[in-house]
Amino acid sequence: MSKTEVVVYANPDLLAAAVAARLVTRLVDLQAAKGSASLVLTGGSTGIAVLDQLRRSPARDAVDWSRLDLYWGDERFVPADDDERNEKQAREALLDHVPVDPKRVHAMAASDGEFGDDVDAAAEAYARVLADNAQPEDHGDVPSFDITLLGLGGEGHTASVFPESPAVYETERSVVAVRNCPKPPPTRISLTLPAIRRSQDVWLLTTGEAKADAVALALSGAGEVQLPVAGARGRRRTLWLIDKAAAAKLSNVYKPPTA
Repeated sequence: MSKTEVVVYANPDLLAAAVAARLVTRLVDLQAAKGSASLVLTGGSTGIAVLDQLRRSPARDAVDWSRLDLYWGDERFVPADDDERNEKQAREALLDHVPVDPKRVHAMAASDGEFGDDVDAAAEAYARVLADNAQPEDHGDVPSFDITLLGLGGEGHTASVFPESPAVYETERSVVAVRNCPKPPPTRISLTLPAIRRSQDVWLLTTGEAKADAVALALSGAGEVQLPVAGARGRRRTLWLIDKAAAAKLSNVYKPPTA
């Protein structure tokens, strides 16, 4: 049965360092148990700070980076060298500094890539990537990701699934094109909530007072149409890793420990 846990850190710097350490431990355990692991990356300041901390960690090399499959939860549909691109940020923070297997780094297409500016074709192509990497035991066209890292916005979006947007209503497709995002850049590619829920673990990372309402609402049972992050759940565990500011309105919902 899936469980939800909340861990609160004193500040964003401690959170990033602690999540990086937690990630190393979990990836090492997964690789010891089954030989490889899969991780879905997120962009945003907190997600990239975690990758930066992981690069700096003395324990970094405990992970066998060649036996790690990497995916993205969403991507800004911009040129490959655009600083807004999640993949570029992840490569600069971590991936260019560890011996990943290029064949196991599954990036979403850029707007100047093989599909040009056809974001629908790019989304469909990523859905095929997921289907090609799903195993028979996954019972579907999406891998059972070991860990999916996600952030959230103050209005409750996660990945690039925004409140009351077409993407939040999607139940059939694993990946969708997203247009007219309320925050720039407006065109994106995103996993859908059903695809995210194929993950064994979902780790939700966020900091700051501006996220406190969304965190409290999600943990008090809000609906996913109005608050998509409420629909981001792991099959085994949903782990909220937040700082004190983001936890400020949780007193009537949880009394989580402060790390």
